[in-house]
Amino acid sequence: MTTTSLLDRLAQRLGHNHVLTDYDLMAPYLNEERGSYASRALAILRPKDTVEVAASVKECAEAGVAIVPQGGNTGLVGGAVSTQNQIILSLSRLNRVRGINPANRAMTVEAGCLLAQIQSAADEQGLLFPLSMASEGSCQIGGNLATNAGGTSVLRYGNARDLVLGLEVVLADGTVWNGLKGLRKDNTGYDLKQLFIGSEGTLGIITAATLKLFAKHHETVTAFLGLASSQAALDLLARLQDASGEQVTAFELMSRNSLEFVTRRIPGTSDPLSKPYPWYVLAEIATSRRDGAMAELMEGELARAIDMGLAMDGTLAVSLAQRQALWKLRESIPEAQKPEGASLKHDISVPVSCIPDFLERAINAATSLIPGIRPCPFGHVGDGNLHFNLSQPKDMSRADFLAARGQMAEAIHDIAASLGGSFSAEHGVGLLKLPDMMRYKQPVERDMMRRLKTALDPKTLLNPGKVVE
Repeated sequence: MTTTSLLDRLAQRLGHNHVLTDYDLMAPYLNEERGSYASRALAILRPKDTVEVAASVKECAEAGVAIVPQGGNTGLVGGAVSTQNQIILSLSRLNRVRGINPANRAMTVEAGCLLAQIQSAADEQGLLFPLSMASEGSCQIGGNLATNAGGTSVLRYGNARDLVLGLEVVLADGTVWNGLKGLRKDNTGYDLKQLFIGSEGTLGIITAATLKLFAKHHETVTAFLGLASSQAALDLLARLQDASGEQVTAFELMSRNSLEFVTRRIPGTSDPLSKPYPWYVLAEIATSRRDGAMAELMEGELARAIDMGLAMDGTLAVSLAQRQALWKLRESIPEAQKPEGASLKHDISVPVSCIPDFLERAINAATSLIPGIRPCPFGHVGDGNLHFNLSQPKDMSRADFLAARGQMAEAIHDIAASLGGSFSAEHGVGLLKLPDMMRYKQPVERDMMRRLKTALDPKTLLNPGKVVE
């Protein structure tokens, strides 16, 4: 089958308006978030439902043409990048909430639903879908699941894979697996859905998911604290978890550089505290209870933390506007880094207890490799995931700084690995981190992954060149 005849067949199936071949129409699907990769593609497919996804995959499989599944295109590791001989299949039109079952605390949604849309649908039923991140207004749930997204609530609710009851998946030959069960217990063999969560579209294309819902928060208390050390952050986290009965929803660590970048570059932001401190924590506890006890608990714990020297100063949000202002400080860090020059970014995780050791060793390693470098670490310290970002020295060129990317990544990832950590905590592997798979994954792990890929996608037509070398 020629390329022209394949595209004609797809256009007949999906409609000519949903098989895009004009570059101007294709451009939004080709531009990768960080600008590190330039995609090319035979076409962009925009199926409207699972039937059309399956038909598209089957046609491409018969023609031997590879498919790159794409959600909101907000990924950071080149996982949705295509070459000129591949087709990008966008899930954006599969955007229906198929149903919500409040009694079962579950909802079934299609892969193209925006994360914010899912949160809102759950909220309308008086329930909570807790997956949350800065990109929730543009990222899609299919991509969240395909990359096993983390976000700010992992500490309490787990990663994306912990929030899934069932999946619907189109396999490499166009077969549809309907595993949309709302069961919390099903001990009948392999948990197949977990194969596809975190596989980045290399084993199958997620078209729908049944998700867990939780009790809606009726009281949320947010605090911002200045600390003398990252170790103090861990000690404070343990105290808050014990005092609140594990009701800590978020616990975010920020360096002084991070806060300074934001207050200097993001309009409408300011330092909430009267003096600068080396480290900051944005802590949040929440409950479905309505007795208002959390505010008193948080206030008391923070006063004790200051008395003990765990915190140097702090403030509590007393309104929704103040809470949003505090979160803006945390969520604006990547945007604030851009006008500060080029940056090298590392998405690592280590055991929570190892965070202070990692930070000390990684900062020393970075400053030794590039004197004058400006470390900008921040992240979800409650689950061990740090974004160890580094901004270029003021007197160094962008090109020279970026030329050190490989050497710097190796140094930082070696430190994380030595502490039993990971070189990719929540962003995935994609193209960017394939070399790290060879360096840090055990040969037996890589072999098992290749066997799974071969079994489910023997012709290597689903997102080839990603995750598995």
